[in-house]
Amino acid sequence: MRIGFILPQIGPVGSPEALKKVAQRAEKLGYDSLWTTERLLYPLAPRTPYPAAPDGSLPEEYKQSLDPLESLSFVAAHTKRIALGTSVLDMPYYNPVMLARRLTTLDVLSGGRLRVGLGLGWSVDEYEATGAAFQDRGARADEFLQVLKTIWTTDPVEFHGKFFHIAKSVIQPKPVQKPHPPIYIAAFAPKALERVAKMSDGWNPVMIPVEGMAQMFAGLKETAQAAGRDPSSLQLIVRANVVLTRKPVDKNRGFFCGSLEQIGEDIAACRKLGAHELFFDPTFSKDGRSLGRLLKRMKQLRELV
Repeated sequence: MRIGFILPQIGPVGSPEALKKVAQRAEKLGYDSLWTTERLLYPLAPRTPYPAAPDGSLPEEYKQSLDPLESLSFVAAHTKRIALGTSVLDMPYYNPVMLARRLTTLDVLSGGRLRVGLGLGWSVDEYEATGAAFQDRGARADEFLQVLKTIWTTDPVEFHGKFFHIAKSVIQPKPVQKPHPPIYIAAFAPKALERVAKMSDGWNPVMIPVEGMAQMFAGLKETAQAAGRDPSSLQLIVRANVVLTRKPVDKNRGFFCGSLEQIGEDIAACRKLGAHELFFDPTFSKDGRSLGRLLKRMKQLRELV
């Protein structure tokens, strides 16, 4: 099971110094990957409740956000071997042709270290701000993925769909990784999970208990096999939003919330489940507010694994 860590690109800690120090520390400690996330707005009167909070409120950390791809490009220049992933970019906010070029550039400049995590987003305010269409987002996402793969794997490139069109053209260079950088999708709804099984290289769940992940991942493999794909090719990339406490949490303990021992139990459960990768994100805990604490926690978690 590979191990990764989130970059401090969200929240007040985010700075060139913090990005560089966390990235180089991760590489020195033997982490396999670094990850960024996406948050475009902090609406003062949000029209969509935040899914990860019981009361639907946005974390204060979201008031400051560096761009996920520029952050990865920056740390690519300060590291040598560690993989660089997004968890996740929201497809509706992008044009797939322009995004394909940005992702290809990052893969080329980093020597083939890119991992592409994609999702649909959830904020009506962000959809509106980017001019994205909310109603047909699923159909657009399917075509979006087809466009990315077409650009990355064909020469010359030509695509004519319902939403996107590319005249027969040369689009170079191609990514270093063949046939293309791995594509992971964050999904919960049935239609989105079907997209994972049929069109991606893996699933990127967050905040789902082990039992739920096991059941859902088994379903993904069945759907992939029914679609004529090799189910063993699907990878499970678990995002762990870590909240570490001094004492064990006895009641209503969330996944990856609790003492070091309890976090260790969750790590072991992911390994037993067969997760291909697990990456830690303590952004929304006290550790995420201090670079010093973040660097210390990186070491503790790596030793725990």
